[in-house]
Amino acid sequence: MSDLQDQAIRQHCKALRMPTIGGQFSRLAETAIREKQSHLGYLEALLAAEMEERESRAITRLLHDARLPRMKTLEAFEFDRSGVPPAQLRGLAEGEYIAKAEPVLLIGEAGTGKTHLATGLCVAARRQRRRVRFTTATGLINELAEAAHANQLEPRARPLGAA
Repeated sequence: MSDLQDQAIRQHCKALRMPTIGGQFSRLAETAIREKQSHLGYLEALLAAEMEERESRAITRLLHDARLPRMKTLEAFEFDRSGVPPAQLRGLAEGEYIAKAEPVLLIGEAGTGKTHLATGLCVAARRQRRRVRFTTATGLINELAEAAHANQLEPRARPLGAA
């Protein structure tokens, strides 16, 4: 390909917001020629690369938006230090609590992996493009106090002991 043609393709990809194709079309074209791929095979490889990169960027953005304290995954979770059975963890990672519309609340002694588990579940949910919210008990109490102070809370539940 000529330099002029390369520049034109890059400009088109920039205008169409397809940066991965703009950055990889030349290399993938050389691979297609070397492997004797058809033009449709080359096109498929280009589009697959663009889709993969977009998915990766979307997951990265979703994880950033979740405001997790540190990036931890379930793969690195130490089961021997916690009382969570692996089968239950697998169900949580697959989102069974979402189908039941139940929040996940982790309570336990310090050092048992609650934050790691919560963060890992958030990462797993975001990879599935599910909405998550990570907060600590202190953070939740502070948010409730601020909402009460700003008169943004609506009474929905009866106080304890009320009939």
